[in-house]
Amino acid sequence: MWLKLFLLLLYFMVLFVLARFFEAIVWYETGVFATQLVDPVTLSFKKLKTILEFRGLGYSGLPEKKDVRELVEKSGELMEGELYSAIKEEEASESASSTNFSGEMHFYELVEDTKDGIWLVQVIAKDRCPLMGNVYWEKMVKKVSRFGIRTGTFNCSSDPRYCLRRGWVRSTLIMSVPQTNTSKGKVMLKEYSGQRIEAEHIFKWITAHAASRIKTIHFPEDLKDNWSQDDQYHLKMYLFASLDQPPAFFSALSVKFTGRVEFIFVNVQNWDNKSYMKEIGMHSIPSYILKTPEGVYRYGHRMGEFISLHALDTFLRSVQPEVNDLFVLSLVLVNLMAWMDLFITQGATVKRFVALISTLGTYNSLIIMSWLPVLGFLQLPYLDSFYEYSLKLLRYSNTTTLASWVRADWTFYSSHPALFLSTYLGHGLLIDYFEKKRRRNNSDEINANNLEWLSSLWDWYTSYLFHPIASFQHFPNESDWDVDQDLFIERLAFPDLWLHPLIPTDYIKNLPTWRFKCSITHSEDVPESLQENDSDLEAESNTSHEVDTFREEPRSVHNLHNEESESDKPFCNCLNRHNCSNTSCERHTRLYGTYCTKEDMDPDWSVWPVNMLHCTECVVCLENFEKECLLMGLPCGHVFHQQCIVVWLAGGRHCCPVCRWSSYKKKHNSAQQPLLNENT
Repeated sequence: MWLKLFLLLLYFMVLFVLARFFEAIVWYETGVFATQLVDPVTLSFKKLKTILEFRGLGYSGLPEKKDVRELVEKSGELMEGELYSAIKEEEASESASSTNFSGEMHFYELVEDTKDGIWLVQVIAKDRCPLMGNVYWEKMVKKVSRFGIRTGTFNCSSDPRYCLRRGWVRSTLIMSVPQTNTSKGKVMLKEYSGQRIEAEHIFKWITAHAASRIKTIHFPEDLKDNWSQDDQYHLKMYLFASLDQPPAFFSALSVKFTGRVEFIFVNVQNWDNKSYMKEIGMHSIPSYILKTPEGVYRYGHRMGEFISLHALDTFLRSVQPEVNDLFVLSLVLVNLMAWMDLFITQGATVKRFVALISTLGTYNSLIIMSWLPVLGFLQLPYLDSFYEYSLKLLRYSNTTTLASWVRADWTFYSSHPALFLSTYLGHGLLIDYFEKKRRRNNSDEINANNLEWLSSLWDWYTSYLFHPIASFQHFPNESDWDVDQDLFIERLAFPDLWLHPLIPTDYIKNLPTWRFKCSITHSEDVPESLQENDSDLEAESNTSHEVDTFREEPRSVHNLHNEESESDKPFCNCLNRHNCSNTSCERHTRLYGTYCTKEDMDPDWSVWPVNMLHCTECVVCLENFEKECLLMGLPCGHVFHQQCIVVWLAGGRHCCPVCRWSSYKKKHNSAQQPLLNENT
């Protein structure tokens, strides 16, 4: 998880650097920056009208370019970035969607029960023509959707009783707007009563009703009282301008941020005394001022702070976020981090997507469960001070220059989703390349095809049927279904067996493994202690019958005493196995098996790992160690053929065949190696 978080932060840094690179390219080609101010005198009449359209100011009664230019100047300063965005959005000319209501409940849920938005609904009376034709209605929908106003059509033929109850006997236009300035207040429906059915006049009617919700100040004394007043609103957004009414985007934001930010329009058209404006730091008109408990912030002088709906909406969401905004942001970040698993996971394509789906489900479940206690804690009254301090810290950080760059990049990449997705894909391919180089030693995992991985997934699934507890942690290498199909019937017959844990077999890879080697010795090097023990051979031969009986018993040895009961059949096990005639050699062979060969070969104990007991026979198969055969030792110190002990352990018997010590647990007080007593 931390690796994915680091890679996601690295990706954000790449986006930040890439945005600065694009700015440098634009400056090199055009010689201007996005924050550079534009003189409206240099713009054409068409571009001026485009700016007014996106700011929500009517220009139907202004036939001359001079009047349109003055209206642009009165509404706020114009930047190159805002001009570029307005022109590009106008050229795109994408048609906005409109809702068709099916009946009373559908209309109530979307229109009357929505407390934070504006709706424009065209009501078509039964057996009547609509008030606006399809062409004019599409034009109207496109015009109002720029300011977050949603549109819909209600045909009374689908629910005539509801239309009669409402009094909609003729086709009309209905506007829904919140009635109060409190969050989740009542909604009032207003019917259009104008005579002219034109988009421009209907838009003026909409903006006039939306602007009536904004508090308007006409005199300096009222401004002084309001500025020093401390009410329920912690944030106040002031617009100082010489306009008849605020722009449509400003009115639409007042509806969107109902209960969070108070919007105030200060009309300074007829002000002679502007001394108080200078006292509060207002030196230019128009100005957009955000007043917070920490101070005053002038909007529109940094990167990305355009006079538009989307730019001001992003700014206000950053300085005064809702819990819903933080939740959506955390959800986006978590999903971006989870998609990194598609490139980090190596192997078959199916394996990548299975891992991705698993990660997406896990991360989204965790983020939802993490937010539930947070929402509960926010309801506690004694956490209000903590909440206020958190907002204060957030406002300090979001009014910096770096925060304005981040908001500008967010707006840029959200308006260019193809660029965002392509850079994310490129970043993921780089991660995949370096991850392959890091795991180049594990070629089996990287080169596995889809069929092989699906086969291993089936093995895991069948193992889950038998051992569900342990299968959640590791994929077994072999399926229990292939070993014994009757075990499945046993699991179904005895459900309590499902609770028996299965130890993962990955620890077998870490057990010490080496080859059995021999070294040449001479007969005179045989210890004298061996000759002293020759007198015991006769007594020991009497037990040969018991040892032969032991060889016919099952191969699973249960204690250390069975390991000492060796076969009395003489043998040699270094390089070549053959019978020996020397009885002294027979005794030594049964203990060590090293001194009785044609060339007097002796096991090379120097290659054996530390704390491994010296022996020459595998207790599992009861065969002697041959030269260059693979051996494997357990933590208890007992040694076996590698193949024999792996089959033993993989079968579910995770203990030593001799001493029953756990094969996956270290033994701190390990047994001492047998030493050969030499009489010197």
